[in-house]
Amino acid sequence: MTDSAFVVVRPGALTTVQDLGRIGHAHLGVPRSGALDQPAHRLANRLVGNAEGAATLETTLTGCAVRLRRPATVAVTGAPCPVTVDGRPVAWGAAVRVPSGALLEAGAAAHGVRSYMAFDGGVEAEPVLGSRATDVLSGLGPAPLADGAVLRLGRPRGPVPAVDGVPHRGVVPELVLPVVLGPRDDWFTPAGLRTLSTGDFRVSAASNRIGLRTEGPSLERARDGELASEGMALGALQVPPDGRPVLFLADHPTTGGYPVVGVVPERYLAAAAQAVPGTPVRFAPLGRASWGPPAGRTVPDGA
Repeated sequence: MTDSAFVVVRPGALTTVQDLGRIGHAHLGVPRSGALDQPAHRLANRLVGNAEGAATLETTLTGCAVRLRRPATVAVTGAPCPVTVDGRPVAWGAAVRVPSGALLEAGAAAHGVRSYMAFDGGVEAEPVLGSRATDVLSGLGPAPLADGAVLRLGRPRGPVPAVDGVPHRGVVPELVLPVVLGPRDDWFTPAGLRTLSTGDFRVSAASNRIGLRTEGPSLERARDGELASEGMALGALQVPPDGRPVLFLADHPTTGGYPVVGVVPERYLAAAAQAVPGTPVRFAPLGRASWGPPAGRTVPDGA
C-alpha cells in the first residue's frame, strides 16, 4: 500500500536495500550479498524493534533522504552522520519517531563509509531466493534507490525497546586484517608473503560492495599462469595480475581464476566495509589452515 511507504527524495551516491543476505546459494553462482557492516545493520533493526533480518537501507558516503507516507520509528547506525527530520537535527544511533509526510535525511558520513537506516516494520521489497538484498554484481534484488522511487514498509512488530546507549567502533586510523594463509599461498615467493605482512597498503578508491581493493606494493609470484576457476569464499584475499590484494566482500563472485593467498575471517569484514579510501591497511598472517572442500563440492556453500 502506498500509504505504508516512503518516497526517495535524494538517493545519494549509492543506497541499496540490504538484509542478512542469500546464504547457501554459492553453488548456483549467487553470492551472499546483504549488509556489508552486519553489526550496524543488526543494531539499527534492534533499535526500532525489528527482527535482525529485516531489510534496511545501506547508504554510501553521502547518505540519502526519504519522505515518509506513514508515521515510523527510524534509527540510523553505521558510519556516523547528521540525521534530520524536516531539517531539524535528531539523534544518530537512537530510535526517532518520524511523522507521516516528514522528510528524513541521513547526511554525509563524518567518518566511515556506510550508514544503515532502519524503519519499524522493515523495507518490504520483493524477496529473491529468500532475501531482499540488492546484489550489485548479479543484479538480483531491488534496484539501487533512484529519485522518486517508492518503497513499501512492513507492519511494525510492537514496542520499541528502551536503550541507554549504543556501541560504536569510532575512527579507525589503520585497518588491521588477520589473514589465514591459503589455499594458494604457495603461488607466492617467501618475499611475496613478507610483502603481504610488511607492505604499505592503502584502501583504494576503486573499492565497492564486491571487494576492497588495495594500493601499494605487488606480491611476488612463485609461478606464472593462472588457475582454473575455483570457488571463492567471503573474505577471500585474491591477488590479480597486478599483485595487489583484493578482499572479497558480500557481492563477490563465487568463482575466480586468480590465486587466493589467504582468507580474512568474517568478523573483521565490517571494519573493512567502513574503511575510507586512503586508510592504511596492514595484513597480519595467522598461519595456514587445512584447506579442501568436501568430496564432490568445488564451491564453498554460503560464500
